[in-house]
Amino acid sequence: MRMRKLGSTGIEIAPLVLGGNVFGWTADRDASFAILDAFLDAGFNAIDTADVYNRYAPGLVGGESETVIGQWMKDRGVRDRVVLITKGGLPMGEGMEGLGRDYLPRACEASLGRLQTDHIDVYLSHAPDPHTPIAETMEAFQGLIDTGKIGHAGCSNYPADLLAEALSAGGHGKARYEVIQPLYNLAARGDYEGIVEDLAVEHGLGVITYYALAGGFLTGKYRKSEDAEGKARARVVSQYLTPEGLDLLARVDTVAARHDARPAQVA
Repeated sequence: MRMRKLGSTGIEIAPLVLGGNVFGWTADRDASFAILDAFLDAGFNAIDTADVYNRYAPGLVGGESETVIGQWMKDRGVRDRVVLITKGGLPMGEGMEGLGRDYLPRACEASLGRLQTDHIDVYLSHAPDPHTPIAETMEAFQGLIDTGKIGHAGCSNYPADLLAEALSAGGHGKARYEVIQPLYNLAARGDYEGIVEDLAVEHGLGVITYYALAGGFLTGKYRKSEDAEGKARARVVSQYLTPEGLDLLARVDTVAARHDARPAQVA
């Protein structure tokens, strides 16, 4: 497996990151373990999750994905083979949200406990926090780096203006975002292409995207609204079931047929 450098972090990862938001939700413990085993056995090494997974699902409270991944790493004894990426900052209960110096360390500690590890390789702010100065957030991240609880800081869902501000706020005793995680796939390119991409290149940022298959739409299994009814991904997929989206999917089908591949492989 050819490894790639993750920005300026010094970390090397395989060119595919496994998103863990289904673990403990639509994939139970056994299914999650099987997926994780197959991923690692195939030579991949980077796993991405978040504390909030899967708080938005009925009957779940958050932390389920991290818990399953932690159980798997302990059971298999593979923590040293995994590049562990998780996120914090979104609401996890009353008084439990944000990127301030009071909460972010607590969020990190909770994630460490669920993941059954003493360090997180890359810790991301899950979304911007409009109530906390970015300088304070960078100081909080630096504290986590100084204590060895995280290796590197990053961010997800940051628009260009806030990303630029955050990058300017880093350094001089404060952490700097080294990895970004934007929404990016064939059907949704605007959040990354343009200024965010330019900033990533200019600052040597590592880029790991999410919704690479548009919630399953780009696999080809959702081609009309009825296909998504009652499914866990219905809300996400519905935004792509448009004339433009279906035209894109038809073009993906054409390329897939030409190369004897599946739509997901093309996407």
